Amino acid sequence: MLSQACVLGVDIGTSSSKGVLVTLDGAIVATATREHEVHRPAPGHVEMDARVWWDEAVGIIRELLAAPGAPEPGQVKSVGVSGMGPCVLVTDVAGEPRRPAILYGIDTRATAQIERLTERLGGADAIRERCGSALSTQAVGPKLAWLAEHEPQALAATWRFFQPSTWLGWKLTGAYYLDHHSASQCTPMYDTQAQDWHASWVDEVATGARLPPLVWPGDIVGHVGAVAAAQTGLAVGTAVIAGTIDAWSEAISVGAQRVGDLMLMYGTTMFLINTVDKPLTSPTLWGTVGAFPGTRNLAGGMATSGAITGWLRDLFGSVDYPQLLALADAAGPGANGLLMLPYFAGERTPIADPSARGVLAGLTVEHTRGDLYRAALEATAFGVRHNLTAIEEAGGHVERIVAVGGGAQGSLWTQIVSDVTGRAQAIPAKTIGASFGAAFLAAGAVGSPDIEQWNPMVQMRIPRREARAGYDELYGLYRDLYPATAPIVHTLADRQRRNAAR
Repeated sequence: MLSQACVLGVDIGTSSSKGVLVTLDGAIVATATREHEVHRPAPGHVEMDARVWWDEAVGIIRELLAAPGAPEPGQVKSVGVSGMGPCVLVTDVAGEPRRPAILYGIDTRATAQIERLTERLGGADAIRERCGSALSTQAVGPKLAWLAEHEPQALAATWRFFQPSTWLGWKLTGAYYLDHHSASQCTPMYDTQAQDWHASWVDEVATGARLPPLVWPGDIVGHVGAVAAAQTGLAVGTAVIAGTIDAWSEAISVGAQRVGDLMLMYGTTMFLINTVDKPLTSPTLWGTVGAFPGTRNLAGGMATSGAITGWLRDLFGSVDYPQLLALADAAGPGANGLLMLPYFAGERTPIADPSARGVLAGLTVEHTRGDLYRAALEATAFGVRHNLTAIEEAGGHVERIVAVGGGAQGSLWTQIVSDVTGRAQAIPAKTIGASFGAAFLAAGAVGSPDIEQWNPMVQMRIPRREARAGYDELYGLYRDLYPATAPIVHTLADRQRRNAAR
């Protein structure tokens, strides 16, 4: 039994929930994971039962506290929580969910509401000036408007709304809150200049909502109550801090907070966060407040990345990831003439097209599983390059890229991204991600942790010159392939929606 004080971090992700128990100097004592699946009740609809989040968090916390070397519960000084987002979980005033949570930008149901709200609120430029981002599938407001139109009973009478991290905070402490960064993705409800709710636009989409008070990630929001303590095994009175959306927690976990830093998250989706020196906006990206007071970000996100490799693994049956990576490595740059568009769930940035779909061009009967898997890895790398270009065109400046997430643990995927983009990537000692960032924030509530001590950079992924010319040519074809196929793909997406509605 460890006598040293610890902190605990929990993250609710798209494909799994993760937890980590960490000493105050950053040493990992134990980790735990629970895999889950999202629910797709119709094309473009992506949901999850919030009760799964709490059940998995309880199981993770109990597993961590029972792990070899874990301290007594009273030695866990604080808990941090983070989660995917921005999501829409509506509850009654007691915090009980009224329906499954609607997930972030991978849920594309609210396209009609985006159009109507944009017109009603004065156009995309007016919304972007106040909120940092135009309305898109990533925004909370249109999804609330969709609920008001299609499921008004969910918003009947007084109600609350949560993100995964804040619902865990509610279950642990009974505190109702939302961190400023998550609020800045609740477009059009939050004014990024005033850093407060914008009341008149809140009324447009959230009539009857009891708005959560705003806090900053790392602020103590409450303490573990008796019921939560009995369920989790944590000590009554343990401090709980506000976390934030998982990608921003990932950036915290690797110290990508300086101006010019860009966090590149390899996960079920791909995410990019550039820390900038002033508020920036873009028609194709998201301008947000940062995780800490005074910071600003320009961000982008792809709707699928690791989700595609997981889909291929399932299609291929018994072949596991190490085998597929070996086959993809043997296929070599260019995947033997295959080119993929990774828009398997529409696309978020920079094309903002919910009706985009995956395309595989150049396929022959000679192509192998390794070629297909390589094409998927290269497709995500082309998407990263497209987003990097958009970030710099919008005024962002990328001096250092730090990779994080499960996909950053191997060398092939990160090497392909460096080769395609021509950018080096720093690889930290710990790529565990958002739960580690949540634990770091929790440590800040009881001390002054140093992220460079907690998670130093240990490798650099350097682009290979010999791969650049071939990838430059393929990237040009990648950029041409989307507009060339979009009319056909959009027609197919419409057919998919009609078929699902029958």
